[in-house]
Amino acid sequence: MSSVESLPQLQKEIFNKISSNKTDDLKTILAANKVKVDFIDENGMSPLQHACYKGNREIVQMLLDHGANTNECQHVHEYTALHFAALSGNADLCNLLLAHGAKLSATNSVGRTAAQMAAFVGNHNCVVAINNFIPKADIDYYIKPQGLQTEPMLHPHIADNFHLFIMQVNVNPVRVVLNLQKFLGLIDNLPMIQKVLEAMRQRKMTRDQETNEVMAFKYHYLSCVVAEVIKCHKQQGALKAEKNDNVKGIEDKKSDVIELLVKKFLKCKSDGTFEYQELFLKETVREFQYRNSRIFRQMVATLASTDPPSAISVIEAAINGQQVFNDYSQICITCGEEKATKKCSKCKSVQYCDRECQRLHWFIHKKICNRSSQSNTSHVKVSDSSNE
Repeated sequence: MSSVESLPQLQKEIFNKISSNKTDDLKTILAANKVKVDFIDENGMSPLQHACYKGNREIVQMLLDHGANTNECQHVHEYTALHFAALSGNADLCNLLLAHGAKLSATNSVGRTAAQMAAFVGNHNCVVAINNFIPKADIDYYIKPQGLQTEPMLHPHIADNFHLFIMQVNVNPVRVVLNLQKFLGLIDNLPMIQKVLEAMRQRKMTRDQETNEVMAFKYHYLSCVVAEVIKCHKQQGALKAEKNDNVKGIEDKKSDVIELLVKKFLKCKSDGTFEYQELFLKETVREFQYRNSRIFRQMVATLASTDPPSAISVIEAAINGQQVFNDYSQICITCGEEKATKKCSKCKSVQYCDRECQRLHWFIHKKICNRSSQSNTSHVKVSDSSNE
């Protein structure tokens, strides 16, 4: 007997519409009937869990709008809606559930979280989405004075952009630096951003029931990158002051400092390793103050091995999870962004996100590009690799 045959007719019809992905029909049924959508079938699965298993974001949104509980779980093996979404491979669906309060730490009957199950079946995009999710409430905490504070730690007008900044999954230091410039208000409030990140790091490690080493390290890492930008600002300011340049002009050229730091991160030795970037990232790992944490011990052990991988790959694996297979031919050589669809139109040997990434990398690439005689970046076009 089917698991839905013994259910009331309306409930059976809802399950059948979800199973066959008939979104419009389901919408009509829900609109015409005042029905609670947290009922279950004989396996303990709710309509929301079935929709997540199918990976249908539109239906999941519809059920959430009708009051479905993301954490309600009577499944025989204790798989939550987030578990099923992670197994479906739909990262957007995982983010939707998390935004509606799904618990990251919920485990199934064998003690595995949704992120661990996603990793088990190779859905790395879902692992990354879950590992990097940050509730907006975590940010809102800092836009109001706490305790004896007379002012909030974070300006409310930059809270949304700060949230977007820390939610980014690409942790390549070049991309992090460029994101500081991309999200309005951040580059003008670097000391504040650094202070909030440090507070968030401590908070993630001092909550008895909700300690999260991964997020604590991510906040630490981002704060170190911000500190490096601040240091670069100060160094440039000191140099220009020595030359009797206009100090006000220094503040007007923040983008110049960003570009300088990006190029320092990109500068490499003859063997292709990023010398400055590698030293910076290793020092960042060493500075993580929670020495007894598992994430710290794992990273240090890996970096101290006989033939260690690059520091950025170690940090990426710690924050986003280990990716078994990766198409490196589709990664931007400048910022590490995946699915980079542009490439140098002449040599076609390197991938880029866009013209800006190519421009920043040109001081290195011009040495090997088969059109190296043209040192002016405006003479080099970016083409869409999908059309090659």
